[in-house]
Amino acid sequence: MTLIKSISGIRGTIGGQVGENLTPIDAVKFASAYGVWLKQQRQKDIYKVVVGRDARISGKMMQNLVMNTLIGLGIDVVDVGLSTTPTVEVATTLEHADGGIILTASHNPKQWNALKLLNAKGEFLDAVEGAKILDIAESDNMEFADVDSLGKITKNKAYIDLHIIEVLDLDLVNVKAIESAKFKVVVDGVNSTGGIAIPLLLERLGVDVIKLYCEPNGHFPHNPEPLKEHLGDLSDAVKKHKADFGIVVDPDVDRLAFMDENGEMFGEEYTLVVCADYVLSRTPGNTVSNMSSTRALRDVTEKHGGTYEASAVGEVNVVKLMKKNKVVIGGEGNGGIIYPEAHYGRDALVGVALFLSLLADKDMSVSELRKTYPDYYMSKKKIELTPGLDVDGILKAIEERYQNDQLTTIDGVKIDFSESWVHLRKSNTEPIIRIYTEAKSQEEADALADKFIEEIGSIANS
Repeated sequence: MTLIKSISGIRGTIGGQVGENLTPIDAVKFASAYGVWLKQQRQKDIYKVVVGRDARISGKMMQNLVMNTLIGLGIDVVDVGLSTTPTVEVATTLEHADGGIILTASHNPKQWNALKLLNAKGEFLDAVEGAKILDIAESDNMEFADVDSLGKITKNKAYIDLHIIEVLDLDLVNVKAIESAKFKVVVDGVNSTGGIAIPLLLERLGVDVIKLYCEPNGHFPHNPEPLKEHLGDLSDAVKKHKADFGIVVDPDVDRLAFMDENGEMFGEEYTLVVCADYVLSRTPGNTVSNMSSTRALRDVTEKHGGTYEASAVGEVNVVKLMKKNKVVIGGEGNGGIIYPEAHYGRDALVGVALFLSLLADKDMSVSELRKTYPDYYMSKKKIELTPGLDVDGILKAIEERYQNDQLTTIDGVKIDFSESWVHLRKSNTEPIIRIYTEAKSQEEADALADKFIEEIGSIANS
């Protein structure tokens, strides 16, 4: 089992040995380090942190550990309870808090959980800030509050509703057109907080909602990563109910994927593409996604006269480049929409509202809409890391082999060929090497991935 410390937070499997898994002692240790870091940064008399969680089984335990650790440091806590990652981000700014923590392991299975850490802007910490927290966690330099200076916990369960209001108030969300379209939609909430937030949003937009796995009990009915191979039940439900389309989110509702009226995937990579097409058609500008995302975003951006640029993988890296380039929309190809007019965080609620606005405007089926975008096919494979495997050495060897091709090495190794690309990198969230490829057909993408898996194996065994 595993404990991973990265810019994506402190993530691990529940139970097991201290320091090797995400145990209660590890939760207290890293929550303490975050609280100490926050107090060092802010230098004030009263501190406030927003804390929320997805519905996974360990969430309540983890949230209680984290909240009570923070009040032990003299920090006040706003407990938003069952929530979504983007909702906690929004709540952090609305509360004028000093930071936020979300207890979620995103798309990982139920045995995982994590502390996702936010700054006062409701944005993820960068690598430098994360490194400082890890240093504090490994030191003994943590001083807790005396009995008269303990923090307090205040509950506020209104923030999903407040988040929805913020989404509906966005200028490009065409509420009247969506209401007039009278859509019927099946929602797969993977028995987490998406089963609360997404149906509430849709109902406010006049959508007829069919709920599938929307009970927030943490018992995920399928692998919670929103990929085609996990979504047979959603496909069946869309066809059974003759719905206009299906929606699926991950457990903390920062990833979003659509399914067309025939029960076929719209393509998780195309969530950002379609939302960007809508935004760019009304507010021309530039876009950003990470290096592992589809070229289709570049094509759509250039169609609207804008410029596209890729960042290193990781939401904080995408946001940093988005701010630098003053983009109008960005995100990640895993279904993560970042729309600065809302906030600088991946937000499935924003993505749903933008998608519905475009669909109402186009007055076409979801399958017809998908045909208006260029076809690229992606393969996403991985290699489990084993002790003693020199990942950096392997990536360096690949870099040397392909030095005459177009290389990018800001995050692993990406090789751009004329009709395809491959991106090899260590994961921030799992003990694996990710191998992402994209080509003009699925067969070509899979073959390219298999070729590089074979090359990695050859290098590792040499």
